[in-house]
Amino acid sequence: MERKKLYNVAVVGVTGAVGQKMLETLEKRDFPVGELRPLASARSVGHQVTFKGKTYTVQEAVPEAFAGIDFALFSAGGSVSEKLAPAAVERGAVVIDNTSAFRMLPEVPLVVPEVNAHMISQHSGIIANPNCSTIQMVVALKPIHDAYGIERIIVSTYQAVSGSGQAAIDELSEQTRAILDGQPAEPKVLPVKSLKKHYQIAFNAIPQIDVFEENGFTREEMKMVNETRKIFGDDSIQITSTCVRIPVFYGHSESVYVETRKPFDLTEVRSLLESASGVKVIDNPAEQTYPMAIDAAGQYDTYVGRIRRDLFHPRGLNMWIVSDNVLKGAALNAVQIAEHMVKSK
Repeated sequence: MERKKLYNVAVVGVTGAVGQKMLETLEKRDFPVGELRPLASARSVGHQVTFKGKTYTVQEAVPEAFAGIDFALFSAGGSVSEKLAPAAVERGAVVIDNTSAFRMLPEVPLVVPEVNAHMISQHSGIIANPNCSTIQMVVALKPIHDAYGIERIIVSTYQAVSGSGQAAIDELSEQTRAILDGQPAEPKVLPVKSLKKHYQIAFNAIPQIDVFEENGFTREEMKMVNETRKIFGDDSIQITSTCVRIPVFYGHSESVYVETRKPFDLTEVRSLLESASGVKVIDNPAEQTYPMAIDAAGQYDTYVGRIRRDLFHPRGLNMWIVSDNVLKGAALNAVQIAEHMVKSK
């Protein structure tokens, strides 16, 4: 029997929420890891992580740490990626980056394997993971865009706090506990940790994710606009988005309305979605069956429901899309890119 080739893998930001899920996903999907190198900032050096029953000590993410690495999965913030990703590439690694640092660079493929896997081979050392809210939307819209073309997208998101990292997860837990105990909530993280003004997330909805741009949209909303166009390779798609943070730990939900270029048959739309890679349709209004964040949490698929024709626009289509933002929206998508490269070697 031919021995399976193994690859040396570095996970940068391994102690963070996404980094931990990257480790877990590599293990669960039995990625052919030879040497695992867990990397993080200096303050996390010495911490321990477990992979396939073995304990590893976290090392500092410095350029020299990438010697001999085949795949480097980054999720440690844009500034870290900007500094260290080129250093990893120089040492022979393929970087799969989960930050926004390289996404819109023309020479860097922005990849969701179910949508545009053909772009992986066009990399020059760095491949970018799209934003979590973008990933689940394009996975669901891919079969519709292929069949009918998409002219316009209006999306409103209901995003879990894990999208802002471990500090936001902790904040939701602490605020919820405090309020239920009759104590005041102390907001320190959301909507954006670096800003001076923060709001309670427990029992609330915050209509701001990331900072505001001059056009009145947040950076998160503009990511959905620009990244969707790049992934589909179509700058003519008109997209508007409103991104909202809600008190859910894991799982982003999205209300998506699209106007297709060609007329569509609703039965065919359902059939296309049911056969689409990475998509699971849960849609039976008569039985009150539809996807919810608690269904998606911990799952790999992107769930679609509430599929219905618009009442007034003949080519208008509404749907509800839910996915685990830390898995398919981050860790899983990165590992899938690496898996695709391994299969193509």
